[in-house]
Parts: sequence; C-alpha cells; structure tokens
Amino acid sequence: MDAIRVPRLGPGRPRTRPDHVIGDKGYSSMAIRTWLRRRGITHTIPERSDQVRNRARRGSQVAARRPSTSRSTSIATSWNAFNRLKQWRGIATRYDKAAQSYQAAITLASLLMWA
Repeated sequence: MDAIRVPRLGPGRPRTRPDHVIGDKGYSSMAIRTWLRRRGITHTIPERSDQVRNRARRGSQVAARRPSTSRSTSIATSWNAFNRLKQWRGIATRYDKAAQSYQAAITLASLLMWA
C-alpha cells in the first residue's frame, strides 16, 4: 500500500494520498482497510464471501467494529472495465514483463475501448 502514487497534472512529485482507492477482493483484509481509513482515504473494496460469513457467524460485535461501505454502482463499473480489459490477451496473460510496457498496453486498450 505504500507504493500508491498519484501523478500530478503539472510539475511536482506524485501524491501518496489518493482521493479514492478501488481494489479487488485480494485487498479486503482488515489491516488494509484500517490503514486506508486511518489516512482518510475512501475505498471501494468488495468483501470476500468467507469474511462476510465469519462476521455474520460471530455476531454484531464484529460487525459494529467495521461499518460496511457498499458502493455497488462504482464496484460494478470498475469490474466491468476490468473484465473488458481482460479480453485483450496481452493484458490478461501479461506478456509484457516491463511495468512501463504493460501500463502502456493498458492505456492503449482503455483508449480504444473508450473511443
């Protein structure tokens, strides 16, 4: 999470505190959510089904500790974009090992989908 960088539009170093973070279920741990909340960063991270079941099984004491922040429309929009990007074979299998080339491929695919 310390590697989060938001490039500035003009000159200057990148920001390390984005306005909002969208993540997949791999970033659904309580430690990451607490870290983001402590830094004042809003997030859209879907919960894994086993976490929801365990919290329901343990009762309302655990549920009161972490409020559910459901943003289903933005999650659906972001997952739709991820799924459409995965239709590009080079992105889905990550043929480009260099981060710069991979990011360029994602940018190109996003622009072509947008256009």
